[in-house]
Amino acid sequence: MPFMRILVGLFIGLLGPFAPAHAERNEVQVHPFPNPIRYTHHNDDFTVRVRVPGGGWKDLYEYKVKVDLDNPSDASMVHFNFDGTVELAIQKNNGMFSKVAVRPESKGLKPVVKDGIAYVTLQRPENLSIEFDDDRRHNLHVFSHAIRRDMPVTAEQSSNDIAAGQTPDLSQKTVFFGPGVHSGEFRLRSGSTVYIHGSAILKNPLILDGVENVKVVSDGLFDSVEMTTIRNARHIEIDGPIFINQPHGTLRCVNSQDLTERNIRTIGAGKWSDGLGHFACERVTITDSFIRTSDDCLTFYNHRWDIWGDTRDIDVSRTTLWADIAHAVMIGIHGNTPSPAHPKAEVLERLRFSNLDILDHDEDDPEYEGALGIMAGDDNVVRDVIFENIRVERIEEGKLFSLKIAYTAKYNTSPGQSVENITLRNIHYSGKGSPSASLIAGRNAERKVRNVVIDNVTVGGKKLTRPEMGTLEINEFVEDVQFR
Repeated sequence: MPFMRILVGLFIGLLGPFAPAHAERNEVQVHPFPNPIRYTHHNDDFTVRVRVPGGGWKDLYEYKVKVDLDNPSDASMVHFNFDGTVELAIQKNNGMFSKVAVRPESKGLKPVVKDGIAYVTLQRPENLSIEFDDDRRHNLHVFSHAIRRDMPVTAEQSSNDIAAGQTPDLSQKTVFFGPGVHSGEFRLRSGSTVYIHGSAILKNPLILDGVENVKVVSDGLFDSVEMTTIRNARHIEIDGPIFINQPHGTLRCVNSQDLTERNIRTIGAGKWSDGLGHFACERVTITDSFIRTSDDCLTFYNHRWDIWGDTRDIDVSRTTLWADIAHAVMIGIHGNTPSPAHPKAEVLERLRFSNLDILDHDEDDPEYEGALGIMAGDDNVVRDVIFENIRVERIEEGKLFSLKIAYTAKYNTSPGQSVENITLRNIHYSGKGSPSASLIAGRNAERKVRNVVIDNVTVGGKKLTRPEMGTLEINEFVEDVQFR
């Protein structure tokens, strides 16, 4: 028998990476809410529970989150961590329903309804919107992540035990925000690693100014705070935070390099509530995130205010975007119109967006329409941009894409110089109805859009193969558009 065990062990070892994935243990981790927010943050539209298959159900705290500045509404959010497989049970508490949808549709998740409760099985962590009878403004957001084995361990606590958190010593190399509500100035130092527990709520933003080699690992929440700011920083990693009810934007990155923004989940409905904003940043990676805003979800700009410089080497992937107002992606409207004090025009180059789900785009002003938008203003040059493998589910009002030289009296002091070398590949709008015509437009003979490839782009199943009224408009200041 010992000999047989040795043989079996050798066999499993030889399997290595081909060993069955289902050998992983099913485990779920629920984060109790801090007691001070028990009544102020709860939304009782849904009762949500989670369990490992065959195990006991665990209650989740349903947070109230504001959405859609045009039609201010209270939606819901739950979050938890797990490994393996889990089951969700979602009970709608206000009124009957006839259907349930789980989005993004690309996840292929089909709820099962039994006795008025919707059940969803997850085999990997996902960030989802669960919608009853197409109600997108009172939906349930489900945010999940793999269990973090590196998160500092705390004793098991109930919500009754969690009150005011003890703010950690930010001068240390390792910083831990434990369970509870935290307030104060959270200015981080170079070389630090910051952990934020899943039962921690921060009431002020993180400040990363002039620092390098900082890592933030978070299962916790930022509640109703101004933007986390990364400025003049290098080698920064932000992994996992959830932002809710922020008055303006989520993250502002300024003149910084080598940034990783991973697993960021944000729901905002404030005025100018941009999601992840970038000004003159280089080498930025954004992945595995869920961004719902009432302004642009992702922005990439150059000069504004006291900020100067170029944008380059951006990689965005495996992310879900939901613009209740404005663009999912916005590139290039702000830059430097040359002057004696600042004679150099600025460049945005080498930006790649791949494997994205866009759940909605709504923009009432035709000048700013475009789920995917390039608006080159202020003498900017925008070049070498790839949009590929992007699924757009709904456009309330707006365009699938807009690539243009822009001049707006509100924001610009000059039009952009050029938009060059743009690829749109495998982009599909599957929503009902027809969005406004997509647009490619230069400004004049000196300020043109050049070298655009449109490769397998479809609107309602119809492939774009040429300019066509109501579908794709191209003006006379555009050169070399190829359809594939």
